[in-house]
Amino acid sequence: MSADPEPQSDGNQVCVIAFYLPQFHPIPENDLWWGPGFTEWTNVARAKPLYPGHYQPRIPGELGFYDLRLSETREAQAMLAAEYGVSAFCYWHYWFGDGRRLLERPFDEVLKAGNPDFPFCLGWANQTWSGIWHGAPDRVLIEQTYPNLGEERDYRAHFEAVLPAFLDARYLRIGGRPLFLVYGPTELPEPQRFLDLWRKWAADEGLPGIFFVGQTQTSGRSSSADFDAFTQERVPPRNIARYDWARRLARKVGVPPVRSYRRFSETTPLGIVDGPSFPMVMPGFDNTPRSGVGGVVLHGAEPIIFESQVARAVAHVVSKQPVGQRVIFVKSWNEWAEGNYLEPDGRYGRAFLEALARGIAQGATQ
Repeated sequence: MSADPEPQSDGNQVCVIAFYLPQFHPIPENDLWWGPGFTEWTNVARAKPLYPGHYQPRIPGELGFYDLRLSETREAQAMLAAEYGVSAFCYWHYWFGDGRRLLERPFDEVLKAGNPDFPFCLGWANQTWSGIWHGAPDRVLIEQTYPNLGEERDYRAHFEAVLPAFLDARYLRIGGRPLFLVYGPTELPEPQRFLDLWRKWAADEGLPGIFFVGQTQTSGRSSSADFDAFTQERVPPRNIARYDWARRLARKVGVPPVRSYRRFSETTPLGIVDGPSFPMVMPGFDNTPRSGVGGVVLHGAEPIIFESQVARAVAHVVSKQPVGQRVIFVKSWNEWAEGNYLEPDGRYGRAFLEALARGIAQGATQ
């Protein structure tokens, strides 16, 4: 199952990175906030259909209601991913400042055990955790903090925390540099300083640098700092749902805002306009398990539409990006409570994985 941790330098090889959510095991903080034993499955299992034809609840297929503390689960996920063309997992990484971390156990065990033998990278989800997706937007659970201007201590502690991963042979590299994604570049108080410090410290450790990817919500760069590339998370329905009028209407009629998945797939921009970019594709979206009528649904998410979306994205990077930097992101491998996942479910089985594989093949030859 071993895969090359760096995109190939020959042909049209495209690196497909799937975001990986680690919130499928209990932690004391979630027990306190949401009740004993809470995991992402709690919301998934209790979801209800909110309108005729609404696909809820979504029941997992062959992997079942898994627990990410089990190495057997992590091995099975990696085997499935590799079989259908996923090149690497991007594990969401939570560093809230001053050494505060959450949900680190699954990845720490992957790192320590040396298996699965499957490439990975890290994405820093640098956001304050609140109760926004659970009907309590003003409830701060844990705040994302940053060093005071000019200070280095927390930047250094964060770097040292991820350095063992950077040095692992499985870590995904672009031009020899470990790929590190930042979810909210605009949230960083000193973005260029953060990048410069980490690049210097990486060089001190014998690495040729770090390949930084920033995530943006727009079609342009979200930061003036010199990120090596950007990826655009284009999810208009989520933004729409944040407006008060949408919430009021949803509560009044008892139905969440519903948008067309086909239209989303056909109109999603493939790259930003002013720099290197990696497209992001999405097999669906429905966060009503978390938010009820305050959520948003992309209705009609079918494998054949996803296949076309993937083919467009792959063809785009093959035509626009140099060999060795042909990357697409998939949102996501296992975001079950947001309705975007590649893992088999009770309705479609492996159909979205099969669609991914076909889309990769089609896009590479267009």
